[in-house]
Amino acid sequence: MFGLALVAVSLGLSNFAASIGIGVGKVDTRTRLRVGVIFGIFETGMPILGLLLGRSLAGSLGHAAHWIGAALLIATGGYEVIQAIRSPASKNDGEHATPAGHRVGRLVITGVALSIDNLAVGFALSTFHVNLAVAAIVIGIVSVAMALLGLELGQRIGSRTGDHGELIGGLVLIGVGGAVALGVL
Repeated sequence: MFGLALVAVSLGLSNFAASIGIGVGKVDTRTRLRVGVIFGIFETGMPILGLLLGRSLAGSLGHAAHWIGAALLIATGGYEVIQAIRSPASKNDGEHATPAGHRVGRLVITGVALSIDNLAVGFALSTFHVNLAVAAIVIGIVSVAMALLGLELGQRIGSRTGDHGELIGGLVLIGVGGAVALGVL
């Protein structure tokens, strides 16, 4: 069980880092719920999908998965940076406007990018005779907790950065994508 917890924390680190980038912008209860649910679903579901797809697909994606995830994170972060540069005044258009980095579509892309390498993890966990349901639950809980902690830290950083939150958030996502590409996360 200790080994499973370490795997869950290891997998959750990328969610933590990406959530800091998301949290730098405006974070409300709805955003926290969206991030927790989306990241939790993907972190929990990908190991199960990896087991179901079997050794061949999980193995072949395992090598390329971190490159795919890194590219998606860098592209999402780049898009946020471009949006922040193009329309810096649009962030204050309304109290209820959804910050660009918190839209469901981008959160889903980020969730996929962060968890795609978990396909191979699902197969690896099955070879160690770990109960897949327990593993998925532990990974999901740790992932959501780390994402929420990242949002909180990001929000605290964002309150100090003012109007540059979306730009900084995009740069953080690019950094997380780079770290994933380098194998650090």
